[in-house]
Amino acid sequence: MPRFALKVEYHGKPFAGWQRQKDLPTVQSAVETALSRLEPGPHTIAAAGRTDAGVHGLGQVAHCDLKKDWDPYRLSEALNYHLKPDPVAIVACAQVADDWHARFTAIERQYLFRILVRRPPATLEAGQVWQLRNDLDLEAMQQAAQHLVGTHDFTTFRSTICQAKSPIKALDELRIERVAGFSGPEIHFHVRARSFLHNQVRSFVGTLERVGAGTWDPIDVKTALEARDRTACGPVCPGHGLYLARVGYPDPVFASDT
Repeated sequence: MPRFALKVEYHGKPFAGWQRQKDLPTVQSAVETALSRLEPGPHTIAAAGRTDAGVHGLGQVAHCDLKKDWDPYRLSEALNYHLKPDPVAIVACAQVADDWHARFTAIERQYLFRILVRRPPATLEAGQVWQLRNDLDLEAMQQAAQHLVGTHDFTTFRSTICQAKSPIKALDELRIERVAGFSGPEIHFHVRARSFLHNQVRSFVGTLERVGAGTWDPIDVKTALEARDRTACGPVCPGHGLYLARVGYPDPVFASDT
């Protein structure tokens, strides 16, 4: 049975997250349903990461095993036809080795979080950004973010229902920049690591927002980290500003990766 890697883009608003759930719409279920219209199922796909309700995908990666030796381009076109009208698209497809795994072969994940700063309500960007009415102190947030980069016990910044065996993770990058967005000024958080804890990125951003707003000092983030206590975390920001932007592998998987 040939194995195919799929790069999946999706708008998270209509879904209860990536992972299949009984009686709830999920991205995984949408893709598996589309696969069943190409070949008799049941189909079970594996993904590089499980995004929460409302979280978007720019470069989510999943794999599936099929009976037919599909041409990757035709497979992506067929899946996109059957995914309508869900806001899900297969933006790249490639045949991979039988032992290649979307989750376990991955060596890093990159997330993007978008904050839109403007007073009028967001219209075109509604559901795709976390909107704030007042600007944030970028320099203070960058200073605070440096306390989080490296290998740490991130108990403070993980959900109480996180199923990871250990709270210790290595954070490779937490970069913050101001950009000119389509609807107004935006602040982007770029976060990169091999793997993440449940709610880790949203906990980072929510805590750093408190620094940017002047409620916390940058050193308070270090204090919160060292507390290893979930109650020391700042507010968890909403999921609709978060994007799984890219998944990295030891070797390029899709033509667009080269």
